[in-house]
Amino acid sequence: MTDPEIPPAPAPLIPATLSPGDPALPPNTVFRGPNGIRAGWRVLVFLAISAGLGLFLVLGFALASLRKTGLTALSQLTPLGLSISEGAIFFLTAVPTLIMSRIERRRFGQYGLPLRSAFGGNFWIGVLVGFVSISACLFGIFAFHGFHLTGLAIHGSEILSATVAWGITFILVGLAEEFSFRGYLQFTLTTGMGFWPSAILLSLLFAGAHGANPGESNTGLLSVVMFGLLFCFFLRRTGNLWFPVGFHAGWDWAQTFFYGVPDSGILPYHNLFNCSFNGPSWLTGGSVGPEASVFTFIVLIIVGAAFASVCRQNRYEAP
Repeated sequence: MTDPEIPPAPAPLIPATLSPGDPALPPNTVFRGPNGIRAGWRVLVFLAISAGLGLFLVLGFALASLRKTGLTALSQLTPLGLSISEGAIFFLTAVPTLIMSRIERRRFGQYGLPLRSAFGGNFWIGVLVGFVSISACLFGIFAFHGFHLTGLAIHGSEILSATVAWGITFILVGLAEEFSFRGYLQFTLTTGMGFWPSAILLSLLFAGAHGANPGESNTGLLSVVMFGLLFCFFLRRTGNLWFPVGFHAGWDWAQTFFYGVPDSGILPYHNLFNCSFNGPSWLTGGSVGPEASVFTFIVLIIVGAAFASVCRQNRYEAP
């Protein structure tokens, strides 16, 4: 017990995190805040490293094209062409992230892709949810007589080879697009402006990156923003990107290969089924494909609500 007549000891003049011999914390400046180098400057350093690496890749591809190696046809939506382009995106994101992790003295996995969780349960559940989600969207369009499967597009051994090729390709697509928009940039901007302001900004940039796709529309771009926000919600609740990577891969694999429908206005190649659309753009998505259909918005809202009821705790950690 304490004597009520004895006044409490005064609070220490030196913060608990410092000892009398430690130097004072450096003052805040335009470059440095209470948590070290400000988030905006770290993002600029990250982008500068990525741009420098990108320049070398562009020069390498240009040189390979002059030697007629066949790398000039990267605009075709084929497993090889898409793997090369998305692999380059992942490289231009992963290497700068690794460098920044050394500068910031953090683990690489803190930026969204911890190796201990690689291709674990969350990833495969995400793949299944993505496949079921696009299937539900197409079923809704079918129920209004806007979508029909018309038969197999490939046969025999092509089915197995195309299944594997597109599966590997869309896993790479999921890794590249999720990590580039919701990896280092999401983590770092969260330290400066909060999670959801960062998520909104990066989701708008995510849509902007899809704006050059042939056949894209304003409705399609709005859908991309909604996808981006949903992926950010997955990230916030699971703590890493493996669930959204799986969802992204499962949705795109089913959309492009399994059902053979347009993806952001790009027609599929070596798809499993042929299909036909008939009806207004609000139903079928028009030139964009089902991602611009009203059923995609409905399905994404249902998926988000169901996910929120199952995964209720925020696990995303950013200082």
